Amino acid sequence: MKNFPKFFNTVFRSLLLVVVVVGGIIVLQGQGEDDYWIFNDNDPYLDQPTREAYEHYLHMQHDGNLDVITDANGYDNFDMGVDFAEQNMTSNPRNPKWIFFGVNGSPQNARNTTNGHDWVSFNPSYPGGTCCDPWSGYDSNGVLYYGSGVSGQYVYKSTTNGNNWTSPVLSVSGNDRNTLAVDQTNGPYGGYVYAAITPGNFARSTNGGTSWTTTYSSSNTIPGVMIAVGPNGSVQGGTVLYVTNTGSTAACVYNFHYSTDGGATFNNGASLNVAGYSGTLNSVGRLVINNARMRPYPMIAMDNSYGPHRGRAYLVYSSNRPVGNGNKPDVFLQYSDDKGVSWSSPIQVNDNANPTLSDQWFPAIWCEKETGKLYIKWYDTRENPATYLTGVWATYSTDGGQTFATNQRISNASWTYPCPACGANQNCYRGDYDGMTANENVGYAVWYDPRSCNYTNMGSYFPDYAFQTIPPTSDSINSVNGQIEVIALIPSVKLYTGSVSLSASVTPNPGGALSITYPGGSVFPTPNGSRRVRLTANNLTPGTYTLTIQSEGPNGTPVHRRNVTIYASTTVTSIGNTASLPEKFELMQNYPNPFNPSTRIDYALAKNTNVKLTVYNAAGKQVQTINQGFQNAGRYFINFKGEGLASGVYYYKLETEFFTETRKMLLIK
Repeated sequence: MKNFPKFFNTVFRSLLLVVVVVGGIIVLQGQGEDDYWIFNDNDPYLDQPTREAYEHYLHMQHDGNLDVITDANGYDNFDMGVDFAEQNMTSNPRNPKWIFFGVNGSPQNARNTTNGHDWVSFNPSYPGGTCCDPWSGYDSNGVLYYGSGVSGQYVYKSTTNGNNWTSPVLSVSGNDRNTLAVDQTNGPYGGYVYAAITPGNFARSTNGGTSWTTTYSSSNTIPGVMIAVGPNGSVQGGTVLYVTNTGSTAACVYNFHYSTDGGATFNNGASLNVAGYSGTLNSVGRLVINNARMRPYPMIAMDNSYGPHRGRAYLVYSSNRPVGNGNKPDVFLQYSDDKGVSWSSPIQVNDNANPTLSDQWFPAIWCEKETGKLYIKWYDTRENPATYLTGVWATYSTDGGQTFATNQRISNASWTYPCPACGANQNCYRGDYDGMTANENVGYAVWYDPRSCNYTNMGSYFPDYAFQTIPPTSDSINSVNGQIEVIALIPSVKLYTGSVSLSASVTPNPGGALSITYPGGSVFPTPNGSRRVRLTANNLTPGTYTLTIQSEGPNGTPVHRRNVTIYASTTVTSIGNTASLPEKFELMQNYPNPFNPSTRIDYALAKNTNVKLTVYNAAGKQVQTINQGFQNAGRYFINFKGEGLASGVYYYKLETEFFTETRKMLLIK
């Protein structure tokens, strides 16, 4: 035993070395990406990303291109890069093209646009603890506030739409699901900023986020505190509606509290046990849709307009109908005209024919402050419930939530949810919420989009219109004095009723050597129709040019762009004949149809033949004949112009020596 002290000393030093090494590894990990996350995958009352999801996120990075994805019908979705789900979106009341959203990431991420079309990303530095679960809002002067943090929420401020930030300030202490709201009015509480977090702590700032005071605490055992700001009678702002979440996972209780003095004091409102089961409760205490977790958060908003529903509060959530574990959830709305003291009966938002057969969940809500128009978006499996084929759908209400416009799918693709797939009876994270915002003209939604099986931020305007271009009969222009036209077309709309105007530019900039005019005007005659964009050369330098045609609503939103490549040359070759030889004669349906003022008619010739196209009105009277003469076998098209013709149905007839066919088209002016 005389060697025991030496043995003990050796063992102690070895153990100390192990502790230091292990500790060093932990510290190094803490200084890396994991520093932003605390993984507790076993607590059903903690809504944070899981390690399983994080591993997917790390291995599914984006290609770096922020693309506009256009479907075959001309509708755009905006790919805004890959982050880690949970987007919260807001827009500047002074500039509708300024839109911002925060999103989980590593490090924490945020993205913005200042023109309504092009998105950029940046990473606000985080002071410590665990970041994310971002929330944001603008005040009436366009100052942006951004809250982040699940171990205490820190708030940043920006006057540049997020390009520069003040130092973060701790707004409210707590853990997990946090939230933030801003009084956007010009009333006595204008510019007040409000914050809340589990376990129910509420704080406010009356000096633009410089300092914060916790003014109220209420029990909140389930993640899901939310704040909405509304008027107090004729007074702008000042009413703060605050909802906390108690009960249990499958029987949560929404507890409403309201303040009429800018969050200084609160009164109790109603407690609603309305959500119940939403999806299936699995064996680890999580509500799931096809094994991916979800929770029916109480999404709230208030009407700040001077319309007939001024001051109305809205609550939106998902809930199984019929009630019970394993049934399918729908999206429901309830409204209150007394600051949350009493509420209407639930009103179903989704309008699919068989709602009990499909899942609707993850609603987001926004009440536009000038018009009172209420926007709602959600995930929806109505296209194929059996395979969980999921799209993002949306609607709006203009009568205070009593009725809703026909639901529209705003994602231009659908996918099997979730992707990557989730195993059974796990805490499988694929996001917990997403976002919606709006201006006086339209709304804008952002969501986690796994069509590529990653965590893409995808966005869309709503209501919206499709936008397409028809290239000229020749993609070349005589550089000396040539002229060509491109047709800009709105073939259809998704509830959009506003005006749309055109603008165009050319790169590289040709200066005065290429003029752009709009022979029929630069404003579309109706929400769907067409306009011409004419290019006229005047000693243009030969080369390749890109014509960018932009369409936008009356306040700059929605905004969409299309590019057309133009070749300038001293010699021009027609592209009215395409190269491949067809196997049969064919007359194609004109496009666009309906049309105004022109449409393209394609046809295929299997043999050399004489060709004639004749157009008749609905009474059978011949209105135009186009003799193409003798043409070799091939594919051809004709640009038919309806100038001088009245609106109505017309028939076009292709006649050859071997083939005759007639089709119908519709001219709308």
